[in-house]
Order: sequence, then C-alpha cells, then structure tokens
Amino acid sequence: MAPVVVLVGPPGAGKTVVGRALADLLGAEFRDTDADVEKAAGISVADIFVDRGEAAFRSMEAVAVEDALRSHDGVLSVGGGAVLDPSTRERMRGMPVVFLDVGIKDAASRVGLNRDRPLLLGNPRAQWLRLMEDRRPIYEAVSTVTVSTDGLTPEEVAAQVASRLREVPE
Repeated sequence: MAPVVVLVGPPGAGKTVVGRALADLLGAEFRDTDADVEKAAGISVADIFVDRGEAAFRSMEAVAVEDALRSHDGVLSVGGGAVLDPSTRERMRGMPVVFLDVGIKDAASRVGLNRDRPLLLGNPRAQWLRLMEDRRPIYEAVSTVTVSTDGLTPEEVAAQVASRLREVPE
C-alpha cells in the first residue's frame, strides 16, 4: 500500500487545505502527518518545538511519515521539513510526490508567517526566505510534479495536481 499522492512544500503552500480538496476530488482519504504527530504527542507541533525541541519533533515526524507512507493509500500531506530526513526521501522514491510551490507574498497572506510556525519566529519573512533557499532543491529533487499555488484557490490547485498526475508515466 502507498499513497495516491504525497504533497510536500513550505509553510503556506497549502498542503493541508489543497490535500483535503484533492482527496475530495479523487474520492480518497486525506491524512496529514503533522496531525499524526500532534495526536501521538497530545500537544501541538508548536508546543513540541517549545517543550521538547526541534530534534524531538523531527524524530516523531520521521516515525509518522514512515507509518503513513507504508499504510495510507489516499492523499498524504507531510510537514514542510519532513523531506530533510534522508530516510524519508528514500521512502518517497518511486511515489507520486507533488511539490506545492508558493511565493512569499501568497505564503505570508495565508499564514501570516508566524502563527504556530516555530521555525519562523523572529523575522518571519527572512526566516521563510532562508528556509526556501535551503529546502527548494530538496523539494524539487523528491517531487515528480511541481504545481505553483500562487493566486489560486485550493480547488484550482487540486484540479491542477490531479491533471498533472495523470500526465506522469507510471
């Protein structure tokens, strides 16, 4: 069993909201590994970062992603930093992975770049730009398809993702 599609991308790309819209469109179940981590920990991702640190969160995230990649056959959204783990990238190999790309203007308008985003504390715009500079090559390397979410509704992005996935040879 493997996901129909795995969504990756930075904070504000719309992984969760697009994932839900895509799942509805495809008639599939939706799963978000950040929600899995929160359920297992009994606290929010932001609180895990504050109370236990980023390393503890990344460890929990890797376990959640591994489980979801193995057991979920619907639309899967993984946290923005999940792709930093080499074993996670290896597990995604051969799966349909979509990089939801977004510019800072749209990301900022969607999430304010600080609400429950522990890696964006301080100067959120500068942190987001640095994060994207570091992660963009990884998002591009793990993905089979890239879809920009800038200026689009979640439903429009979901339709583009579904269309682009049909174009990818199996």
